[in-house]
Amino acid sequence: MSLFPADIEDQARKIIADFSARGLMVATAESCTGGLIAGALTEISGSSAVVDRGFVTYTNQAKTDLIGVTEATLVAHGAVSRETALQMVHGALFRSRAWVAVAVTGIAGPGGGSAEKPVGLVHLAARSRSGTILHREMRYGDIGRTEVRLATVRTALELLAEAGRQSGKDQT
Repeated sequence: MSLFPADIEDQARKIIADFSARGLMVATAESCTGGLIAGALTEISGSSAVVDRGFVTYTNQAKTDLIGVTEATLVAHGAVSRETALQMVHGALFRSRAWVAVAVTGIAGPGGGSAEKPVGLVHLAARSRSGTILHREMRYGDIGRTEVRLATVRTALELLAEAGRQSGKDQT
């Protein structure tokens, strides 16, 4: 029995199989998901060949200390922003042995939202060492904390797979 819904487990299984066959390693940088993306990937047998490390950077200080998000970015754009997600994914990639990384930052709720940044807003980014950079802004809505987090995992796994396909790397 998996900790995750079947569709997430299927996505993770495909990523582990594909990335393992191609010699690609992954890193994650997670805020609102609190490690669920890394958890979904490591739920799959054989994931140790693919998952290098995961950073759970729930606080702004953790984002700065562990993955190099600048205080200037956090002040100017906030933790939940395109700019922060892009700095998070850059930091995760270059503070790991991974070829591809994914990062997420958002507002899962039920509190913490505003008119400008409502509950359900999540910024996701993926990046590869070959130069692929992807970003998505998702507005899942106020669908409940668990559902926002699971929707974020699904989107993050999609982005990770896409970045892997575009990475141009086969075998190490």
